[in-house]
Amino acid sequence: MSNENLITDSRKSRSKLGLVVTGVIGGSLVALYAVSGPFVAPALRRICLPFVPATPTQVENVLCALRHRRGTLVDIGSGDGRIVIAAARRGFQASGFELNPWLVWYSRYRAWREGVHQSTAFHISDLWKVSFSQYSNVVIFGVPQMMEQLEVKLTDELPSSAKVVACRFPFPTWVPEQTVGEGIDTVWVYDGRTFKSNETRLYQGNKTT
Repeated sequence: MSNENLITDSRKSRSKLGLVVTGVIGGSLVALYAVSGPFVAPALRRICLPFVPATPTQVENVLCALRHRRGTLVDIGSGDGRIVIAAARRGFQASGFELNPWLVWYSRYRAWREGVHQSTAFHISDLWKVSFSQYSNVVIFGVPQMMEQLEVKLTDELPSSAKVVACRFPFPTWVPEQTVGEGIDTVWVYDGRTFKSNETRLYQGNKTT
């Protein structure tokens, strides 16, 4: 075989190898996006709320804030389910609402694997389309853009016996009864009797003016 043919065959081999490598890399990237995309995509439509897992300290601070509480609990934007699962271990009947179906399925699997599936429920739903009136304990990992709207929604829906725990960002006008932790792990605890009575006074004041 001539040198010219050898060079041609070598170029063809390299070209085929390049196509194979490109295909493998491209396929891997598509697969990676398909698996990881839902975990980092916004979890709620109206407000961009990306999935950022709670730290172990944040989880403990939430549980500490609710240590004397029992009954029903809901985690709004429950992500991978770690707050709901931890609450179920402490005796709560805990639910999570999350728009991302991959995260909901993963949360259900984790709850089953950790033996708390009978005390947990995970729902694929937009928080703005759900009523939280049946819950006596509410946990929210929100962003500043949504907190004012959420104040109004929770004030209208929750019973006065409810406790609300906000993580990472406080509510803009509610006055917390206590804070737990510090820095990014801080949680703010709000009492339903306080924010509902303040709303009532504000409404009555507006009627008299």
